[in-house]
Amino acid sequence: MTTAGTEPAEVDWKALREVAREAMSRAYAPYSGYPVGVAALVDDGRVVSGCNVENASYGLGLCAECGLVSQLQNTGGGRLTHFTCVDGRGEILVPCGRCRQLLYEFGGPDLVLETPAGLLPLSEMLPQAFGPEHLTR
Repeated sequence: MTTAGTEPAEVDWKALREVAREAMSRAYAPYSGYPVGVAALVDDGRVVSGCNVENASYGLGLCAECGLVSQLQNTGGGRLTHFTCVDGRGEILVPCGRCRQLLYEFGGPDLVLETPAGLLPLSEMLPQAFGPEHLTR
């Protein structure tokens, strides 16, 4: 999709969506029956992905975005630049509010999300976001 260390000139959304679909196929969703997969492009050209992992005590389940951010940090960190999310049918899905907040932390307001309405910056999906800059040090 890109060369490491360069800004992506053109993002291959189809390929990114395919990575998300592959991740979705590994989701653990025995309680909701709603598998989710995500994939994102990192500012250094890497692609990271994640899937949801449920738990019998429901509230302890992990959204796919949690796995994606964990993989991001585990493989060297960086900033997310482009993101897609798919449901169990492989259709484009928007992240929940909690996950938008998580994506803001690791991608910021300029992170581009693929949505059913088209490509949108996270700033439009999470207006007036709360972030690290709001915390007093």
